[in-house]
Amino acid sequence: MKKRAEKMRVRSIFLALITCAALPVAIGAGAQAAGKLHRIGFLSVGTGSSPLVTATKDGFVHALSGRGYALGSDLVIESRFAEAEKTRLPALVKELVDSRVDVIVAQGYLAARAAKDGTATIPIVVSDAGDPVETGLIQRLNHPGGNITGVSDLSAELSAKRLQLLKSTVPGLKRVAMLWDTDDLGMTARLMSARSAVSTLGVELQSLYVRNPDDFEKAFAAMKSDVPDGIFTVTDVLTIQSWKRLFEFAARHRVPAIYEFGFLARDGGLMSYGPDGKETNQRIADLVDRILKGAKPADLPFEQPTRFRFVINLKTAKALGLAIPQELLLRADEVIE
Repeated sequence: MKKRAEKMRVRSIFLALITCAALPVAIGAGAQAAGKLHRIGFLSVGTGSSPLVTATKDGFVHALSGRGYALGSDLVIESRFAEAEKTRLPALVKELVDSRVDVIVAQGYLAARAAKDGTATIPIVVSDAGDPVETGLIQRLNHPGGNITGVSDLSAELSAKRLQLLKSTVPGLKRVAMLWDTDDLGMTARLMSARSAVSTLGVELQSLYVRNPDDFEKAFAAMKSDVPDGIFTVTDVLTIQSWKRLFEFAARHRVPAIYEFGFLARDGGLMSYGPDGKETNQRIADLVDRILKGAKPADLPFEQPTRFRFVINLKTAKALGLAIPQELLLRADEVIE
């Protein structure tokens, strides 16, 4: 009996030791599951210092923080910038794929196209890429299919609206210069919409294409030799690189210009009209959040902006010797005195 009791005591001690040894592993596994690290890839053809790129990246990251994510704690952003070299995009996509990011946020059509071509499994959330159906990124807005969803910027439809606002500001407007990127199908859609609009407004469109930073010299030379009555900027991560030069040209030649983003009007542009950036970033963050929680991009409808902002810079108008009609001032969401 004594031997049997001793054996049972040893067996109990042995089992207790096994249980204690396994306990830290179980606790560690549970803690890792509770504190999962989410990796978000951010892809842009532009530069990391571009105001447009920065506003988008910082905006959706801030919106994610409002949904309980903490940068550096349970959220890591893997940023890749092509620095205006479009041919670098496929390699950058591969880097994100190899980094095993959970989601890729692609800014602009070119980045979205490269991401789509580079992975069929990692979810992609797209912004600032124009009409995704017209550019071939997806087949239907309400049921994108595949691994892509995002927020449309309604850029083509808004092109006509911007031209109307510029015409209302400058009644004698006859010829408008438009800078656009021929490689970007989202930009091409803007051009086609603008061409349709000018025919009804009695305005001639001076189309100036840019495919790389060197093309801006030709575009500015063309405008200098034949100064337009107005400028309509198609703003993407490539054209945004020359926004200061565009401001200088408009000021020197006293040419009114309209832009797509409010920060350009606040920084010295005459006026802007476009989607509310805060709303767009909130929607991007919401889509990323839903995907991280298990939703499939194929089942998440491509969203469209519902709020738009019209900004007028009266300082710039005064410098141009331009009187803004009272009707437009009353319609503006923001007037910079």
